Amino acid sequence: MECKKDKNLKGCNCTYEPCSKKGVCCDCLRYHLAMKELPACCFPPEVERTYDRSFKAFARAWKL
Repeated sequence: MECKKDKNLKGCNCTYEPCSKKGVCCDCLRYHLAMKELPACCFPPEVERTYDRSFKAFARAWKL
């Protein structure tokens, strides 16, 4: 499968600048799930900027 990093970067809302996984969604998702987190793209901008990527933060953000 071909990586579409350049296309993915256009929609990536991650504000963590030193991230080496930006645009490589499969690596990003694998990393965050292993940490029991979700990636930035699952959060609205104001929550993403807090870097709290926990499932609890996700539930609060979307009022689940």
